[in-house]
Formats: sequence, structure tokens, C-alpha cells
Amino acid sequence: MKKTMIALLIMTSVHVAAQEKWTMQQCMQYAVAHNHEVKRAELELDNYKAAKTSAIGRFLPAVDAGIGAQYNFGRAIDPETNGYTDVSTFYNDYSLHTSLPVFDGFSRLHVLKAAKAGELMGRAALRKQQDQIALSTLQAYTNVVYYEGLVKMAEEKVDETELLLKQIHLLEEVGRKSAADVAQVESQKAEADYELTRQQNLFSLAMLELRKEMGVSLSSSEADTIVLAPMEFIDSTDRVIEAPSGIVGGPSVDVAHYQVQVSKHEWRQARAALFPALSLSAGLNTTYFHTLHSSVGQSFRSQFKNNMGEYVGATLSIPLFNRLQTVSNIRKAKNNYRMACESFEQTRSELEKLACEAWHDWQAYQKQTEQMKHKVEADSLAYQLTRRQFEEGLSTAIDLRTTSAQLLNSKATLLQCQLMTIVKEQLIRYYRGETIWTE
Repeated sequence: MKKTMIALLIMTSVHVAAQEKWTMQQCMQYAVAHNHEVKRAELELDNYKAAKTSAIGRFLPAVDAGIGAQYNFGRAIDPETNGYTDVSTFYNDYSLHTSLPVFDGFSRLHVLKAAKAGELMGRAALRKQQDQIALSTLQAYTNVVYYEGLVKMAEEKVDETELLLKQIHLLEEVGRKSAADVAQVESQKAEADYELTRQQNLFSLAMLELRKEMGVSLSSSEADTIVLAPMEFIDSTDRVIEAPSGIVGGPSVDVAHYQVQVSKHEWRQARAALFPALSLSAGLNTTYFHTLHSSVGQSFRSQFKNNMGEYVGATLSIPLFNRLQTVSNIRKAKNNYRMACESFEQTRSELEKLACEAWHDWQAYQKQTEQMKHKVEADSLAYQLTRRQFEEGLSTAIDLRTTSAQLLNSKATLLQCQLMTIVKEQLIRYYRGETIWTE
């Protein structure tokens, strides 16, 4: 039995050790690769590529072929004599036609330019969606790390109160502590147990949110095997990040910029409808006919060759009046262009504000991190002194509880400041157009 238990323990420890520990970058990579919104953005980009291919195809000639067959019963035109006849005949025709637009007011050119800008906008939109998913995953990841740290603090608090409760029972037995002191320490133990349960629940909810952002199936067994790698906090007091200079980049600005380009070429395409259009065409056709119930007539091969006809032509279309449709389309396209310009300026202004806020927050969290480190050291020393005084009967359980709560709160605040420093630094990189996740 003992050997079996030892074997199970060894297998369990090996399984836990074999579990892959997810880093922040790995979580963001996985989320970007499996997110549904990102996949939709990829399909939207493919639509933009198809639109570009279609725009290129408008510069190529169009070729059509046709085959027709017709039975004539009763009175009809005889194809051979061009006179009326009442004999039933079979009529067959073949045609090949090609056309090429020569000038259309540069409409095709602006369609192509708009399609190229649309493809670039689709790429920027895909990158924007990827970055947003990465940022959401980063926030969810830091929440998990934060609550994981709180769970560890709560576990340490439970162990500490258990040890303190044992000590207080011994002191009660020798008459150095009263029953009231024991009751207060037992109350602290119950509160520590409650806080541990609460933090474990918050940690589970944070892990659930992280799995959702990563696109991991919540019902699969793999969802419970995500283990985060230990997060190293680098001392960033000596790091210097320059303040935003008023110029921001990134996919959000690129999307707005390319939307302006698309709207501008659509406006010019609408104006092209005011110009005349010139197109060339050419083709050939031939026919075959046969009188039914008659063995007399030329063969299909001879008729196909002898009835062959070719033609070339040019068409000039001059727009005169189309019930003000062209004027209305130009007006709407111009308004769309102006709205795109306004949206671009608004997007850039908002991102400049967010970039400045992220930079100021990053500086503030750096300073707060250093301040909280000193506070944690001071609160830890105060708690140790208070606990020693409590054991010697120089302080009450209430004093011990107060200093313990202050220390726990200081540790939690320090962890939060360290995590928010990382988040704000990534935001600054994002607003500057840098890549915050590696493919």
C-alpha cells in the first residue's frame, strides 16, 4: 500500500513538472492565434485582396462567347432566300465578342487605388485586432498573477495564524494569556480562512477570464492545466522612457489613415462619371440552318465557314442627364471623404491623450512601487515588533490584527503597482506603434 501511494505521488509530481508553464508572451501568442475576432479580420483582409484582384481585372478586355439554337414552325423567314416560307427549319448561330474600355474618366484607376488602400486598411485592421486581443490577454494575465499572489499571501496568513493560535494556547495554559486573547486570535484565524477562500474564488474567476481571452475551451480538461510561469519583476527605476512627442502610431491610426485614402479615391471615382467614356469592341459570328424533313442543303462545315462574319466598333458614351444621380453620388462621396478626415484627426487626438496618460501612469506606478517597497519593509518590521510585544503581554490582539492587516494590504498594493507598471509600459509601446507581442 505504501509503495502504491509513493508511486502515485511520484507520477503526480512528474505530471505537474511536465506541465508547460505559460509566460505572458506565450499567452498573448496563443490568444492571437485562436481568437475568433482575429480570424474574422483575416477573412475580411482576404475580401480586400479579392476586391483588389477585381479592380486589376477591369483593365483587361472582356470576352464573351455564345451559342444559340432555334426551331421555326409555320410561317417564317427563309435564311437562304430571305423570303417567307412555311417550312419548318432549324437555325443555329455562334458568336464571339470582345470589348475593351479605353477611357472612362480614370474611374478604373481610382477603383484600383481605392482597392490597394483598402487592402492596406485590412492589414492594419487585422493588426489592430491582434493587438487589442494581446492587450486584453495581458490585462487578464496580470489579474491572474495578482490574485495568485493574494492567494499565496492568504495562505501564509493562515499558516501564521495557526502557529499563533498554538502559541496562544500554550501561553494560556501557563497563565500568561486570557481566554479573551485566545478568542481574538481564533477570530483572526477564522478571518484568515475566510479571506483565503475569497481570494481563491477570485483567482478562479480571473483564470476563467484568461482562458476565455486565450480561446481555450472552458469545458475541456486542458483548461485546468494552465500553469503560469513565475513572473520576474525587473527594477525599472533606472529605465527612461521619453514622453510622447505628440506623434502616435499604431494600427488604429493606420486604419483611419487608409480609410481617408479609400474615401478620397471613391470621391474621384464618382467624379469620373462626368466624363465621356470610350470603348472598343470586336467580334465574329456565323450561322447554320437546315430545312427539316429535307435531305437537300449545305453541310455544317461549309455553312460555318461561308456564313462567318467579323466586325469592329467603337462606342463613345457622353453623359448628359441622369436625373441628378451623378451629382448626388459626388456629393455623398465628398462628404464621406470629409468624415474620414475628421475620424482620422479624432483618432489621432484620442491616441495622443491615451499615450500621455499611459506615460504619466507609468511614471506614477514606478514611484509608487519604490514607495511601497519601503512601506512593506516598515510594516513588516512593525508587525514583527507588535507580535513580540503581544507574546510578552505588552500589546493586545487588536494591535496585532491591525499591524497584520496593514502589512497584507501593503504587500497587495506593491504587487498591484508592479503589475500595473508592466501593463502601462506595454501600452506606451502600443501607442507608439511598436509590437507588443511576438509572432
